[in-house]
Amino acid sequence: MPQSSYEPLYKVSQKLGQVALGNHPADLVIKNGKLVNVYTGEILKNIDVAIAQGRVAFVGQGDHTIGDNTKVIDAQGKYISPGLLDGHMHVESTMLTVTEFAKVALTKGTTAIFMDPHEIANVFGAEGVRWMHEEGRNLPLRVYTTFPSCVPATDDLEDAGASLQVADIEQGMNWEGVEGLGEVMNFPGVAYGDDKMHGEIAATLKAGKTVTGHFPAEDERMLQAYVASGASSCHESVTKQQGLEKLRLGMYLMIREGSAWQDVKEVIKVVTEDHASTDQILLVTDDAYPQTLMEQGHMNHVVRRAIEEGVSPVQAIQMATINTARYFKLDSDLGGIAPGKFADILLIDDLEKMEPSTVIAHGEVIYDNGKLLASFPTYQYPDKAKQSLHLARPLVAADFSLASKSKGNKGETIVHVIDVIENSARTAKSTATLQVKEGMIQPDLEQDIIQLACIERHRGTGQISLAFARGFGLKQGAVASTVAHDSHNLLVMGTNTEDMAFAANELAKLGGGMIAVCDGEVLAAVPMVIAGLISDQPLGNVVEQVKQLEAAWKQLGSPLHAPFMTLSLIALPVIPEVRITNRGLADVNEFKLIDVEILD
Repeated sequence: MPQSSYEPLYKVSQKLGQVALGNHPADLVIKNGKLVNVYTGEILKNIDVAIAQGRVAFVGQGDHTIGDNTKVIDAQGKYISPGLLDGHMHVESTMLTVTEFAKVALTKGTTAIFMDPHEIANVFGAEGVRWMHEEGRNLPLRVYTTFPSCVPATDDLEDAGASLQVADIEQGMNWEGVEGLGEVMNFPGVAYGDDKMHGEIAATLKAGKTVTGHFPAEDERMLQAYVASGASSCHESVTKQQGLEKLRLGMYLMIREGSAWQDVKEVIKVVTEDHASTDQILLVTDDAYPQTLMEQGHMNHVVRRAIEEGVSPVQAIQMATINTARYFKLDSDLGGIAPGKFADILLIDDLEKMEPSTVIAHGEVIYDNGKLLASFPTYQYPDKAKQSLHLARPLVAADFSLASKSKGNKGETIVHVIDVIENSARTAKSTATLQVKEGMIQPDLEQDIIQLACIERHRGTGQISLAFARGFGLKQGAVASTVAHDSHNLLVMGTNTEDMAFAANELAKLGGGMIAVCDGEVLAAVPMVIAGLISDQPLGNVVEQVKQLEAAWKQLGSPLHAPFMTLSLIALPVIPEVRITNRGLADVNEFKLIDVEILD
């Protein structure tokens, strides 16, 4: 049953009461299970759960709720767990439509998500948010939206395809299923009193909804100013100490385990070493790509990782169920198995493995023993959504050569370099000495320094910025991507200008996505025709394309895990230390554009 047609509790409470008393039969009863009680932290044996009208009616010994037409599932001693909730994620990062994502997420035990569609918002604004939000409202997966806050992520360092203003947030808070403000990435703006940011936060708080945060800096005073503004969570902690600091200030600590950003190992130490209360700790994915979903799972993978690091299974499940529901003020419906709550339930053989054998959503069996049983409506994105890549002209090799401004004839120059860090959203700012030939600064493969470009792709302005990156390990060829958080301009990186131009032009023909080339030949591509961010293909096709892309990156020399995700964040000027945008090289610590070349 799609959530858009779901009955609120006040319309069905009378019937639920009659089922609990045995005066009316349940629709479905799960018998003989071990209940994971997230309210008390217990595991209760020999428990039945009776379900009616898509909600739980009774928990205990439930034979009196069984009628002639009641469907009965014998759990045979399996664990009965609430469905898992992802409190912060971007569906666009899965490269799938909301519908295709829902199909795989449900099989992994995720029954609700709180998505922040700020990727598509940076291309198509509130209209793009509306497309994804509406698609999610008609699925068996509960799709809640946190309305994007920072579009573009910064106003002074980059140019996106669209922008959102306070009026957009005010309107968005009235949409059914919008439960908060998406991650507020412009933390300096919040801390220093930016009117737009505070207007968005005020609109959210006035609506009685949640302001989700994003604070990667180390400045204690700025953090406290940020918290005082109303931002109440953060998923950017990468160390135990950062996590503790935020918990001590009353924030909800979101511990992230995505495809490239894997923070559970370190940050969960706030529980395993410092024994902090887990009441305000949430587990989230943030960004997960298709292969991770298929091979490792979704929220069940994050819960499993917490258990592997020493958290008790019940505590780990609490961090992915009731804690999340309470944070978004939806615990009257979501997050636990108790009378009146949504009947979103998992049957699990082994809590440490966290692989559900049966998934129940809206009181109906959605997945059972390897088979997805639910029907999923088809959502048609408008043609406009598939026409998002606009270049002024085809690119040529000369577009990717950076001229030296040095007046001396030294044959070399010193430049700023973006150093990427494997499995981290952060970068490091460094310098290097590079050769200058015929007035052009040369990349240096021996130093692992290659050319990087960011091309404005929304309005066809022809604007191109150039810089240098280190750490990808490319030895040949080039790569390109329109997945370039958060403004999603066209990123191109390579060892030579000819392949860079070829990669850019070939990707433009596909309508966006990601590509790897070498010597004028396409090695692999993942077409993403919806906003240049999302494939219109089913999961299996996308996974195969991504595998081919990973193999192509390795063929080009990169040893990194998920290198295309690392590339996709190299243009995000709200995470330290240095980034490239369509306007130039951005020093995130100073929040300003800087010259690539360091002149005397």
